[in-house]
Amino acid sequence: MPTTFRAPTSPSAVRAVRTVAALASSALLVSPLLAGTAQAAPADGGEPPKAPVPPAKMSQVGGDRLGQPGVQVQTRPGAPALPDAKELTARSWIISDAESGEVLAAKNPHWQLAPASTLKMLFADTVMPKFPKTRTYKVKPADLAGMGAGSSLVGIKENLTYTVHDLWLGVFLRSGNDAVHTLSAMNGGTEATVKEMQKRAVELNATDTHVITPDGYDAPGQVSSAYDLSLFARAGLQNADFREYCSTASAQFPGDTGKDGKRATFGIQNTNRLLSGDYDIKPYPGIAGVKNGSTTNAGSTFTGVAQHGDRKLLVTVMNPEKRQHNEAYREAAKLLDWGFAADGKVTPVGHLVGPKGSDDASGAGGAKSGDQAEAGLDSGGGWGGPWTAAGIGGGAVVLLGALVWFIRKRRPLPEAVQERRGGAGGRRKK
Repeated sequence: MPTTFRAPTSPSAVRAVRTVAALASSALLVSPLLAGTAQAAPADGGEPPKAPVPPAKMSQVGGDRLGQPGVQVQTRPGAPALPDAKELTARSWIISDAESGEVLAAKNPHWQLAPASTLKMLFADTVMPKFPKTRTYKVKPADLAGMGAGSSLVGIKENLTYTVHDLWLGVFLRSGNDAVHTLSAMNGGTEATVKEMQKRAVELNATDTHVITPDGYDAPGQVSSAYDLSLFARAGLQNADFREYCSTASAQFPGDTGKDGKRATFGIQNTNRLLSGDYDIKPYPGIAGVKNGSTTNAGSTFTGVAQHGDRKLLVTVMNPEKRQHNEAYREAAKLLDWGFAADGKVTPVGHLVGPKGSDDASGAGGAKSGDQAEAGLDSGGGWGGPWTAAGIGGGAVVLLGALVWFIRKRRPLPEAVQERRGGAGGRRKK
């Protein structure tokens, strides 16, 4: 069983944790709790430190093979070869069928690493259901206190009023820690939110995850895994609001109120480069979210979901060794390309388990296959309703190949979905 790390229980403890995290980042210190942290070269000119290696034994949630270090894949005749290690340099990655939960291939998927802002998916899973998007909130100065140095911000200002819809756009498009802290204040404060996030992780069988900050900012003891991040994405994508925010490429965000009494707006763009593109990378065909991140300890992290035809794939990449611009997105795209080409030509090496209490909540054991996977996986963590992959935000509409997601109909839909269908840091923190 992994060691349990307890979140700070007082404001002074939270401040102390953030101070230690900032010092660790600037000095490039090594923490055993943050596997993969950058290390300084020895002052005596001796041998440079060895690259971190995954633990010999890791969690076996989702299947025995997922707890083994190294690449796990079982191809059938005619299957394309996985990209080699020179092309896939991430310390940890996993690619799975987003609907059935079958894991097509993985590398160290249960390696506990710093998650960066991909942890905001768990924050959204935890807090989003609590507040209707039309609710308004006036930001207090105390709401924005305690954010780490160099945090990414959407531009929220104290004493101004925002809707919940605005705040979630700030979380997903700009990875705004100011939006996270404002929503946390609405939810009873940072400490209460961290505790709820940890509880939600347990409910989702995400046993690799230990939450210290709600925004994913580097902190000693804060870890997750490619496997757990995939669980968070899969759970979130069953929420229509989550799907809207994570697939929105651009939107207008509220600014200051002018002398004429009118509220100005300014444009924001999603920092998920497989969704919005960049000067050196194009949007991925069929992409529909989910979340990216980057910190000193985490390197680059990314979880994405895409559809080609009837095939829906979920991919998570953590900390590529190759320090090329947009490398996490490049490696995620290569895995998606392979996954779509390998459709029907691989035997699953594991599965994404469902939440506790579901039919597929078993924590360990061998990978399911064939009829077993058909019967079990759909009942536990499958899709909770139709997925329309069109991002809509403040008048900016992103048509992603006119995608429409339909779930398999072998299991009952969640009640809310049935009603909808029937009724009609040196760290820049991203």
